Amino acid sequence: MYKVRLQSFEGPFDLLVYLIENAEMSIYDIKISEITTQYLDYIRTMEEQNIEVAQEFMVLAASLIEIKSRMILPRVSDDGETVIEEDPRTELVQRILEYKHFKELAGMLKDREERMSHVYSKPQEDISEYLDNPEEYLSLDLKSFANAFTLFIQRKQRVEAVRKHYTRVERERFTMEKRIGSILHTIRNKLSGVFNFRDLVEDKKDRYDVVVTFTSLLEMAKERVVKVEQKHNYGNIEVSAGENIEKDDILRKYSPEEFREEILNE
Repeated sequence: MYKVRLQSFEGPFDLLVYLIENAEMSIYDIKISEITTQYLDYIRTMEEQNIEVAQEFMVLAASLIEIKSRMILPRVSDDGETVIEEDPRTELVQRILEYKHFKELAGMLKDREERMSHVYSKPQEDISEYLDNPEEYLSLDLKSFANAFTLFIQRKQRVEAVRKHYTRVERERFTMEKRIGSILHTIRNKLSGVFNFRDLVEDKKDRYDVVVTFTSLLEMAKERVVKVEQKHNYGNIEVSAGENIEKDDILRKYSPEEFREEILNE
């Protein structure tokens, strides 16, 4: 069957449910007159836009008009008495509930399909060769087992003895403040000199020392304690004394402990 999708509506009940929910009506108390008018207006709009209206839309429109007329015109018996019959909307309500139920199930299946499309299964492997073979047991007598266990204990005791007498010693890393103090002392010993960045790195093989030295120089350059110059990319970085290198607050803040009294008393 050819299926027409109009805007966001896949069929007549999709449109009907939209109109009911948009009007904030209860499905069990549908205002047939209002909904029928809106439904027919939508169909007329489709026709004005030269959109072919599917037959199923017209069938539901006819059903709505019939229900509307049954609710407007009271049923009268032959003797002139009004006949109270079942609510004409009951069947429509059941069909709407059924439609919403199947639409919800369809949405769940679509979500599951989307999730499973990203799941890849692995074919089952033949592991019979591992299941069919009996377990293997070590053929050891009690004496051999005792000897193997004794060797295990002795090896463990040797490892523990080594750990107890030998510990791994790692030298304390320089902080940036200490490195600034060290660089400050080096430059003050030769104020008119120009230093190479590499000469200021204490351990050139240690990346940490290289990074700490570089960041320390950046901090000192910001405070105008040193001047830093690199004449071309990837070239040598030349360091010389800056205009604030003799300031007392700089010396107090960054001078190493062993040189502080000497510097401040100069």
